[in-house]
Amino acid sequence: MALRQIRIMGDEKLEKVCRPVKEMTPKLKQLVQDMLDTMYDANGVGLAAPQVGILKRIVVIDITEEQNDPLVLINPVILEQSGEQTGQEGCLSLPGQAGIVTRPNHVKVKALDENMQEFELEAEELLARAICHECDHLEGIMYVRYVEGELFEVTAEEAQETEGE
Repeated sequence: MALRQIRIMGDEKLEKVCRPVKEMTPKLKQLVQDMLDTMYDANGVGLAAPQVGILKRIVVIDITEEQNDPLVLINPVILEQSGEQTGQEGCLSLPGQAGIVTRPNHVKVKALDENMQEFELEAEELLARAICHECDHLEGIMYVRYVEGELFEVTAEEAQETEGE
């Protein structure tokens, strides 16, 4: 298990557009595993490569309480989005803070898995929110851009319910 340092808002790597992954290498496979370990250790539901300082289009997500069903998205592209959901959102790169954000309630995404096999996925509610949040990171966008009103502090317990979305 290798934990990576999570970059905090203000770090220039979080403001850059990430490069596509052209081939899966042993180094990138290790990065994916490290990202999962880091996300689970931080009690997040999602993590994008720039959050650990790597400007590659890689996202990991796991919205299950058991943390046993990880989703790996390489070079994700949101093909469709519909509906609307408004709720509390946080980020591992802005610990202890959250805000109210409106996102699509349904998304369809195309991506590659860790074996570079293309797949499509339709998602709703929390998973749709997490996909949008993490894909924004790949474009150098943090969720605070969309916050309605002010950011507010959350306790460690509350943060576990919202961080990394």
